[in-house]
Amino acid sequence: QMQLVESGGGVVQAGGSLRLSCAASGRTFSRHVMGWFRQAPGKEREFVAAISWGGGTTTYAESVKGRFTISRVNAKNTVYLQMNSLRPEDTAVYYCAADSGVLVTRRLYDYDYWGQGTQVTVSS
Repeated sequence: QMQLVESGGGVVQAGGSLRLSCAASGRTFSRHVMGWFRQAPGKEREFVAAISWGGGTTTYAESVKGRFTISRVNAKNTVYLQMNSLRPEDTAVYYCAADSGVLVTRRLYDYDYWGQGTQVTVSS
């Protein structure tokens, strides 16, 4: 089992920044692809960003490309999501997820473990 705990959410004005953190415990963090997803009220959960085991490969949803950055520090069992130039449409609950596979994936159902989520609210 792997436990994931997100932190860093909050309320921010449009144009502002937040950094989300996800601390992992349990199984070998460095051998999991890590992803961030989000879910807005009334909408399906959607992919935001993902990063490979060693951090050398990343992928982003088009809606956040150039504004968000995913990174990881395996020695700290932590993955981050730096969010800049935030927009009201970024408002959602943000979830951290871990996939025991090798390839970086955007597919929600590839991920084996999920955190409880952290709320991000961007006011206009």
